[in-house]
Amino acid sequence: MRKSDKKIDNEICRVLTNVCETALKQVTGFKWLTHLVNYSHFPQSLQVICVFDTKEHLESFLASRQKQPLVSLIQAELNDMDIKLNNINKHVSFDSEEACTMQHNGSWAKRLSQV
Repeated sequence: MRKSDKKIDNEICRVLTNVCETALKQVTGFKWLTHLVNYSHFPQSLQVICVFDTKEHLESFLASRQKQPLVSLIQAELNDMDIKLNNINKHVSFDSEEACTMQHNGSWAKRLSQV
């Protein structure tokens, strides 16, 4: 990773930490989030994954009106960094710890390598 990529990555981590802290307070079942990126194809390759504790909480969240505010918050934080994404919904996905445990024996490294 180039030095400039590392700076961008650190800033992405900082703003996504803000999103995470907000979501932990406001969204039932939300646990954490992470991001994946290939800086050779940045920002198009940026992917933010929001993780919930259970499949039930995730499904409830997706059926609620909370999804768009969370996605909009992610977009606003990235916009503040001058990261402009044409369709934020293509860059944000959702998962659950329960699904990772069932399908990948709890290995997030393996699970995320398939994203």
